[in-house]
Amino acid sequence: LAADGGAPPPVRMMLANDELRVVLVTIHVALRQAIEQVSYDAVLQTLRIAHAAAAAWGQARPRIAVAGLNPHAGEGGLFGREEIEIIAPAIEAARVEGVDANGPFPPDTVFMRARRGAFDLVVAMTHDHGLIPVKYLGVEQGVNVTLGLPFVRTSPDHGTAFDIAGQGLADPSSLVAAMRWARAALAARA
Repeated sequence: LAADGGAPPPVRMMLANDELRVVLVTIHVALRQAIEQVSYDAVLQTLRIAHAAAAAWGQARPRIAVAGLNPHAGEGGLFGREEIEIIAPAIEAARVEGVDANGPFPPDTVFMRARRGAFDLVVAMTHDHGLIPVKYLGVEQGVNVTLGLPFVRTSPDHGTAFDIAGQGLADPSSLVAAMRWARAALAARA
C-alpha cells in the first residue's frame, strides 16, 4: 500500500476462534499508554472497522458489544469517567451511522455473554482486556485477523515461538485455523 504512494488504511487487530471474536481499540503498548490512547475517535473508528469487516465476511448487521475500560464499566463514574465521556458517545455516534453497537458493558462479563450468542463481536479497549478471554479458550485454535485492509490477512494468534524453533515442539493448529479463516473470508468476498 505504501508503495502505491497512499497512506496505509486504519486497521485493527481481531483475535477469533469458534466461540469468540474480539477487536481491539489499542494493541501493543504499555497499559498506561493504552489507557491514554482510548479516545472517542479511536473507539468510533474501531466500531466502523469491525462493522465493515463483519459485513465483508457475510454478516450484514453484526451485533457488537463494547467492553468498558474500567471495572464494572466505570460504575456510573465511580471507577472512572472514560465510559461516560469517551466510550458511550462513540457508541452512540456509531449507532447513528447504522452500526449495531451496544455498551459499554463490564469487561468481566461481556465476553461470556458474547460466547453464549448475545453478540457477534466484542470491542475491547486494550490488548489484555480483549485477548485473555480468547486465548483462555485455546491458543491452538485462535486466529489473528487484521481488519481494515483491502485484502485478507490472518496469522496464528501467538508469536513466532523462536524459543522452541527446530525442536519439533510447535503445534501448527493455530496456523491451520488461520488458513481456514482466510479461506472462508475470501469465499465470503467472492
